[in-house]
Amino acid sequence: MNFEQALDVANAAVFAKFGRYLTDVETIIVMGAWQNQTYEQIADAAGYSVSYFTRDAGPKFWKFLSQALGEPVSKTNFQAALERQRSLSTRAEIPSKDFDSNDDVLEFPSGPVPLHSPFYIERFPIEQRAYAQISKPGSLIRIKAPKQMGKTSLMHRILAHAKPAGLRTVQLNLQRADSTIFTSLDKFLRWLCANVSRQLDLEPKLDEYWDEDIGSKVSCTLYFQSYVLAKIDSPIVLALDDVNRVFEYPEISTDFLPLLRSWYEDAAELEIWQKLRLVVVHATEAYIPLDINQSPFNVGLPIKLPELNVEQVQDLAIRHKLDWAKGEVGKQNLAPLLAMVGGHPYLIRLALYHLARLESLEELLQASYTVSGIYSDHLRRHLANLQEHLELAAALKRVVVAPEAVTLEAIAAYKLESMGLVKLEGNRAIPSCKLYQLYFREQLSQANEH
Repeated sequence: MNFEQALDVANAAVFAKFGRYLTDVETIIVMGAWQNQTYEQIADAAGYSVSYFTRDAGPKFWKFLSQALGEPVSKTNFQAALERQRSLSTRAEIPSKDFDSNDDVLEFPSGPVPLHSPFYIERFPIEQRAYAQISKPGSLIRIKAPKQMGKTSLMHRILAHAKPAGLRTVQLNLQRADSTIFTSLDKFLRWLCANVSRQLDLEPKLDEYWDEDIGSKVSCTLYFQSYVLAKIDSPIVLALDDVNRVFEYPEISTDFLPLLRSWYEDAAELEIWQKLRLVVVHATEAYIPLDINQSPFNVGLPIKLPELNVEQVQDLAIRHKLDWAKGEVGKQNLAPLLAMVGGHPYLIRLALYHLARLESLEELLQASYTVSGIYSDHLRRHLANLQEHLELAAALKRVVVAPEAVTLEAIAAYKLESMGLVKLEGNRAIPSCKLYQLYFREQLSQANEH
């Protein structure tokens, strides 16, 4: 039994018991558990807090699925329970929704797009430029886009392209670092060096190179130059994902970001630094003022991931076997979806996934910004974040109720863009798409009424 078959069985049991299908969050839990992921890994891939899954969504879901299957079900035994359920019925008995053979190739959009997925859409010539750049000694690639726009998916493809060329790769996601790592620059740089060493199968020897008299930045640089780069014969690609997390710690970012810039510049003079290639992935620019000669955000190859255009959305729809999306008529058929969510890759993919399972586009869009729509979990996650940061909620409300672009305070603008909720021209903001405008106009107005 593969994942899609297991998902069918779960949906059938839930429908038979409760008259509904699994929500997006419930599907994410099943997918993560199927892949033996921890709740931390599931949360990281889906963009939720770990506590949301461990304390709320996870326990509730397994209790809910236990009721649907008529036996105790947990994260560790659910596959066997679904197999037993499957043996009691056939796919033909699954009610109401037609789970056809198309399900065998569908992927529920959650986290980065797998390397060999048919649903990854290249945004020519971005990939080609990145692949060419990473082959250059001492190169630096900067990938910028709001959340869920495909940054990590592209990063994975750059690393996959580098490996056959004989480059060693190291990938670090700053969102996975403990909060205590960000209490000082020294602790952060030691964390960086230790992780790089272990991924390269080197014994961490930080104490041999760390000297408080010369400072953390010089110690870190010497560790890379005299140990890591000297020990590894081949070039190394260091990919840093979610670098925008460090922006929130000015006492670290004002030193760390210029340090990256200095390593890039050292490659012009020192041959050993040409062995290091950097990939820096971030959702926004740092809102901390940096000297133009120290910032890593004005050197190297900049890649700002755009939304998918009409032709790319059409291509993706056809890959979902939606025949009505073909040709010029297909573009017209897709126009209402584009009007609602723009070319946002995740929002588009989620819609196409449901449409490929024979749901109606008209009904999907009518319910899109409601609590019963396919985006309800995605929207609730954003709303929960805003409710924890009332200054951001107030800033976003100004944006969604205004008839034109609104000027925002710099930090609020940075954070809302990082969340993907607004688009910026300078500090002037507009809603990222009609979906967000409709949903948050209603929800944030209701919050004020209460």
